[in-house]
Amino acid sequence: MNWGAFFLDILKVLGGFIAGAVLGFFIARNYMKKYMKKNPPINEQMIRSMMAGMGRTPSQKQVNQMMKQMTKYMD
Repeated sequence: MNWGAFFLDILKVLGGFIAGAVLGFFIARNYMKKYMKKNPPINEQMIRSMMAGMGRTPSQKQVNQMMKQMTKYMD
C-alpha cells in the first residue's frame, strides 16, 4: 500500500470539507442579510406598542429615530 498517496487523498477530502464549510457559511450569511433587509424583524407598529407598554406615547420623531437606529444596527 502506498501511504503517501493515501495521506494525500485524505488531505484532499479534508480540504474539500473545509472549503465547502467556508463557502457555505458565506453563502448562508449573504442570504440571511438579504432576508433581514427585505423582512426586518421590527417595524414602526412594534416600536409604538413597545413604548406604549412602557407607559409612553411616542411621537413620530421618536419612532423615526428608533427605526433609524435599528436599520443602522442591521447594516
